[in-house]
Amino acid sequence: MSEYTLETRGLTKHYGGVHALEDANFTLRKGEHVAIMGDNGAGKSTFVRQITGVERPTRGEIRFNGAKVDFAGPLDAREVGIEAVFQTLALADHLDVPDNLFLGREKTKWNWLGPFRRLDYKAMHADTLAALEKTGVKIPSIRNTIQYMSGGQRQCVAIARTATFHSKLTIMDEPTAALGVQETAQVENIIRTLKEQGEPLILISHNMRQVMDLCDRIVVFRRGRICANLLAREVTGEQVVAYITGAKTQPEYMTDGVL
Repeated sequence: MSEYTLETRGLTKHYGGVHALEDANFTLRKGEHVAIMGDNGAGKSTFVRQITGVERPTRGEIRFNGAKVDFAGPLDAREVGIEAVFQTLALADHLDVPDNLFLGREKTKWNWLGPFRRLDYKAMHADTLAALEKTGVKIPSIRNTIQYMSGGQRQCVAIARTATFHSKLTIMDEPTAALGVQETAQVENIIRTLKEQGEPLILISHNMRQVMDLCDRIVVFRRGRICANLLAREVTGEQVVAYITGAKTQPEYMTDGVL
């Protein structure tokens, strides 16, 4: 059994002559929370699109729980247990919480009836409540449609969706960028709950305070390459910013030599 939940070796993505990602060597240990930081266009989103199956890499290798994977699309990544919460959230405003959590993966009953089977609302309702409890998400009523919820509640629903399907890796892309102080605190408490439960997480964020408080390690991208791999407890925000801006260019390695 591999000690790593996720590994990439030489992960590269070219769009014609544009080298958006080049030789990204990345590791995520089981139960570890890692922040990915970098300026706009640094390669963060490109990297995430490769490991979630949204795009296929030009070259390189992805290993998940020790096994080499080659995702043909996002559904393949979801099948092995990789769940992502993107800034767009991908929620259906006119549906309630259970319908959003199970959108595209609805539970059914009377399956022996073939095309006459029915949605199992009772099972989806119960699993929704379990997911909300697991992540510490507080929603006044799961029967409320998404359109009447605050930005923080919407974000929490998207996060709870990852817990519903027992994800083995959660990826969050700027989960609090558009939220207020109280809503940000709620999302951060959910991240802490996932940490307590030993679930690995990748957090893409520009919020230095958030990264320092919530993550074990910080991986910095610049111009499509990983330029630093840092233990959060051993660096300052100023040092991280120096890598992001290019003021510091000498690559910095962790003890395992991965960069």
